[in-house]
Amino acid sequence: MTTVIDTHTDQSAPARVDTGLAGMKIGFLGILRSEWTKLWSLRSTYLTLATAVVLMIGIGTMVSAVNAGDIRGLDPIYLSLAGVSFAQLAIGVLGVLLVSGEYSTGSIRTSLTAVPSRLPVLAAKITVFAGVVFAVSLPTAVVSFLIGQSVLGDAGVSLSADGALRSVFGAAAYVTLAGVIGVAFGALLRNTAGAVATFVAIFFLLSPVTQLLPGSVKSSIDPYLPSNAGGVLYNSVVTNGLSPLAGFALLFVYTIAAVTGAAILLRRRDV
Repeated sequence: MTTVIDTHTDQSAPARVDTGLAGMKIGFLGILRSEWTKLWSLRSTYLTLATAVVLMIGIGTMVSAVNAGDIRGLDPIYLSLAGVSFAQLAIGVLGVLLVSGEYSTGSIRTSLTAVPSRLPVLAAKITVFAGVVFAVSLPTAVVSFLIGQSVLGDAGVSLSADGALRSVFGAAAYVTLAGVIGVAFGALLRNTAGAVATFVAIFFLLSPVTQLLPGSVKSSIDPYLPSNAGGVLYNSVVTNGLSPLAGFALLFVYTIAAVTGAAILLRRRDV
């Protein structure tokens, strides 16, 4: 019996593995459901959200208690929301993990195979993440405000006071936008340590570093840093020359810039 060998077969070509996903058409709603499931399947989601809640309420209460005896020159609203800047760290880390974790395990390949255009995956991640973070941050900010004002006693104000409700919503918006920037950093760098370090540097180290600069240079840079632009959202007393609306607009521009960079690289790079 004669064996026939096909000499035209390219033995060096890699075998094609059919994942069963390439021919599927998945709508955006389906991608949203997938990202929702992935978000809540992570243990870090529960831990970091709980940490953010504890930090926002706990630090706000502590700062209010420390200053309850004399708040002359201080903003009682800002005191009760002092934990926001710490809560944003937990939320920023969660945003990074949402993307970098998939790259570290390789599971991102499945998502991008099912959605070859790729951008809907990033859009769905951001939509689900931002919705969850805002839904958690807003009631947490309300509770932090109410407890802080209660601790301040007669020096405290009500939620109907001028700037109070705006500051509470601003705190939730700031934490949410900062978290979305964390998601963008995770997609940009695809490395958890590097993305978290970048987030910390931008939101926690840039402002102290500018204090070392000459006064004129410092005053022209400091108000426009992401952390300071976001800070005016939950501070009823404007201290850096930016109005709450201007601060929100600037932080939103930073967020869009980070997300745009992540989207461009997501389309251009291999997985």
